[in-house]
Amino acid sequence: MEPPPENAGLAFQTAEKIILRWDSTASEEAREKMIFEGDRGEVDRYLHAVDEIQRSMSSTSISDNEQDKVNSAIQIAMARLEDEFRNILISHTNPIETDSLTDPSSSVHSACSITAGAELDDDATAEEEEEDASISKGNELLRYNSDSSSSAYTSYRSTSSIREIDLIPSDAVYDLRSIADRMISSGYLRECIQVYGSVRKSAVDASFRRLGIEKLSIGDIQRLEWEQLETKIRRWIRAAKVCIRTLFASEKKLCEQIFDGLGTSIDDACFMETVKGPAIQLFNFAEAISISRRSPEKLFKILDLHDSLMDLIPDIDIVFDSKSSESIRIQAAEILSRLAEAARGILSEFENAVLREPSRVPVPGGTIHPLTRYVMNYISLISDYKQTLNELVVSKPSTGSRYSGDPSTPDMDFTELEGKSPLAIHLIWIIVILQFNLEGKSKHYRDASLSHLFMMNNVHYIVQKVKGSPELREMIGDDYLKKLTGKFRQAATSYQRATWVRVLYCLRDEGLHVSGGFSSGVSKSALRERFKSFNAMFEEVHRTQATWLIPDSQLREELRISISEKLIPAYRSFLGRFRSHIESGRHPENYIKYSVEDLENDVLDFFEGYPPSQHLRRRSQ
Repeated sequence: MEPPPENAGLAFQTAEKIILRWDSTASEEAREKMIFEGDRGEVDRYLHAVDEIQRSMSSTSISDNEQDKVNSAIQIAMARLEDEFRNILISHTNPIETDSLTDPSSSVHSACSITAGAELDDDATAEEEEEDASISKGNELLRYNSDSSSSAYTSYRSTSSIREIDLIPSDAVYDLRSIADRMISSGYLRECIQVYGSVRKSAVDASFRRLGIEKLSIGDIQRLEWEQLETKIRRWIRAAKVCIRTLFASEKKLCEQIFDGLGTSIDDACFMETVKGPAIQLFNFAEAISISRRSPEKLFKILDLHDSLMDLIPDIDIVFDSKSSESIRIQAAEILSRLAEAARGILSEFENAVLREPSRVPVPGGTIHPLTRYVMNYISLISDYKQTLNELVVSKPSTGSRYSGDPSTPDMDFTELEGKSPLAIHLIWIIVILQFNLEGKSKHYRDASLSHLFMMNNVHYIVQKVKGSPELREMIGDDYLKKLTGKFRQAATSYQRATWVRVLYCLRDEGLHVSGGFSSGVSKSALRERFKSFNAMFEEVHRTQATWLIPDSQLREELRISISEKLIPAYRSFLGRFRSHIESGRHPENYIKYSVEDLENDVLDFFEGYPPSQHLRRRSQ
């Protein structure tokens, strides 16, 4: 029930005096002091006075003359409350502690930077590392870092990953709510939201700076060098988790604490006023990456971004759950889709790049080609991301048909790979096209033996990389691994035939006997020529193939043993049968230059990658 006119007028006059006493436009004391920083009794008196003024606005017992005074008083009160509101917000807007900006749910599962293989191969030789360095000059090779997270937080919400913190003390929140209630009921909603948004947005911006989030346009981001972007992507992944799960979630909680129940969706309006700009700034970075030029070295960072954003989507849906924040949810979902498409596109482009890689200069010594290292390290990393890529890669490679008829493309019968995932088929296809490219490169060696050695080295490296990665081996499967093993063993056999058949041919009996029978005698001249031919051939093979390189020590030893098993018994037998015929003649040392032990020692020089010692070994005669 409305009070009597005389009482209403008296109450208004009392309230008006309190309002005018704190009019900062008329009083120096009012300008220098803040009500809410002083005595709580004065705070209560001022708020009571505002309430009385508001009642007077709707009172029918107030005369028209007094109504002007009421309107003036309410304007003064609202200006004052706006200043008080701003001051409370500013005085309690401190930089968030660094610990609060750290997301303990994040753990880096790998932070290695790899080039063409040296860091991945513990037993890489100096020569291999030099090759790795040379390829990295011509290619932006693989750099890999990944953030994974498993969250275990609880808050007053139902999600396990959101970790809200109290941005403002509860007593200050109570004061802010008291002021907001009166400003909104007096029709000053817009001013209240603007003040709140401007102060809190500055706080969010300060937190962004502490997290290393820069204000860059999409164009700015796309103009950066990839090395710079890699660092920024790692920083963004960490920062985005903190922003969504702590910073934005806490801002939302604060808006609800202050504005919930004071009007329809006011808390949401204040929240969006505060974070919409920063949220767009945050997501613009990921969007710029998702639409940037595709190249193979970007795949793993794009997958890191995709995985992180995928992990954040449920939290984004909760923090930005209102109609007014729908655009943020849509932007995040669209970026996720574009990152997935970018990953698929990069994989396809990588396959084409492997097929078309044009280098024609043979690697010295027939060792492992830098392309082989690059590709195998690349697909080893792909296998580390198999969980994500199995979901993203749903179709088989678009090339490789047995019936393509294109001589520049290898044939592959996909029916042999029934039951394998599309991703596994892509990885096998990459190995197929890598071998196809290597076979083309092998033809640039003039020496057929070296060509076979080159293929043996490279296919063996492929096999070892597959065996060394449990994930990759599981995806490719033992059946295909057996095929690969057979290929490098076949290359080793082809090398031995190309090199040693003609050498061993010198140690045959045919053509050494005269008068048509074994008992008729041996042609010493033919025997001498045979020894000379053998010596010349072996010296040439020894001199040349000592400079060839088999970087894998076990493979190198196996091939030497295989050579010795054919060469040494044949030479020992030949020498045993015919030594006496030479030694009975003149200058036997000109023909029998090698003892069996000499040959055994010389075989140990093979495939070391540098010329044999220039010191002449003492030959046994």
